[in-house]
Amino acid sequence: MKLVIHGKNIEITDAIREYVNQKIEKAVNHFQTLTTEVDVHLSVARNPRINPKQAAEVTIYANGTVIRAEESSENLYASIDLVADKIARQLRKYKERLQDKKTQPKTSLEAVEPPVVTDLIGDRTPELPSEVVRTKYFAMPPMTLNEALEQLQLVDHDFYMFRNAETGEINVIYERNHGGYGVIQPRNGNGHTHGNAKNGKAQTSVEKPQISKS
Repeated sequence: MKLVIHGKNIEITDAIREYVNQKIEKAVNHFQTLTTEVDVHLSVARNPRINPKQAAEVTIYANGTVIRAEESSENLYASIDLVADKIARQLRKYKERLQDKKTQPKTSLEAVEPPVVTDLIGDRTPELPSEVVRTKYFAMPPMTLNEALEQLQLVDHDFYMFRNAETGEINVIYERNHGGYGVIQPRNGNGHTHGNAKNGKAQTSVEKPQISKS
């Protein structure tokens, strides 16, 4: 297993490196066959408005799947403890899903497309950040909607961008404020979403009924 430690606004001392190795190795100890690389990012916020300031982020690459967790507190070592516990839970969920896929047959459910919301901003004023804090690049292999949902639940974010295997388009799946999940899809020139067209509407097969396109 390859373990890489990065630091932002902090020096990675031997003591910190040893503590990270100890905690992360213990967290992934039972998942060595799944884990190929572990990326640890430690940071201290200089902005006085950001609280808590000491953050620890762990990204694990497991057989083509990305598993991520992030925690922050007023103490860096406490943040490392918290993120190690969270990433261990994420790995356990991932392993359980792999086992479920081997033993349970797949079912499908057709999702009905609701009206598209044209105004996503409302009465809020659009505002761009004064500076780019961090830029990420990652591979985007084609995947189904259900695979994207599983990935969203592993990366500790409220949204996940992916390339739809059926259409080849870039989609975004996200957690809705009132529960369930939504999917954002691009529209073509005729005002319809891409996909398997049927009576002028895009149809998508999904495994989980809580997914909706809104």
